[in-house]
Amino acid sequence: SELQKQEERGELLQPLIFVSLVLCSILLYLKVSLMDPGFVKPEEEEKAGKSEEQSTVIPPVPSNIKMRRCGYCMVKQPMRAKHCQLCQHCVRRYDHHCPWIENCVGEKNHPLFIVYLSVQLIVLLWGGHVAWSGLSFEQSWDWLQHNILLLMSFLLIVIFTTVVLLLLLSHLYLISCNTTTWEFMSHHRISYLRHSELENPFDQGVILNLWRFFC
Repeated sequence: SELQKQEERGELLQPLIFVSLVLCSILLYLKVSLMDPGFVKPEEEEKAGKSEEQSTVIPPVPSNIKMRRCGYCMVKQPMRAKHCQLCQHCVRRYDHHCPWIENCVGEKNHPLFIVYLSVQLIVLLWGGHVAWSGLSFEQSWDWLQHNILLLMSFLLIVIFTTVVLLLLLSHLYLISCNTTTWEFMSHHRISYLRHSELENPFDQGVILNLWRFFC
């Protein structure tokens, strides 16, 4: 049959890989959306500071900085945690609340969020290439009528690709500095950064920052 001939010629391999990447992207999206991003639980208050130091190697808290209880959920906040009013929880190593996944990005799901963005970017680039290859430009009204949907799809893919690429690059930069989006944007308002002698007390060099984050 024609399908068998296409399989023998290896023409089905690329579509199968593309479909697999799309399925992987969907599964990663569901996983990142539904998993615990690192909520601070009341029963973990006693060990909060210790586990936080072990996981991200945080320097000692300066004596003029008082660790405080969250004014919303009343749990003792470990350093680098922040309360998210949308999730109604304090999140460890809070980065941001992502409306795209309807969940916070924090200590537990941040690495997986980066993997999701990477897979999504590959899918978008591949989809953009397929859409572009299907376009043969002609200056006629008939051509526009027959290709309007494909052209709009390509433009949408370009927009989404740009957004995902910029988001991924910005996150990789912040990770390489061992800082978060929240800390980067609100440096002047965060007590443990504002009163620190170092501009970024968590930075241990690009290689070690990346290693500790991903490994």
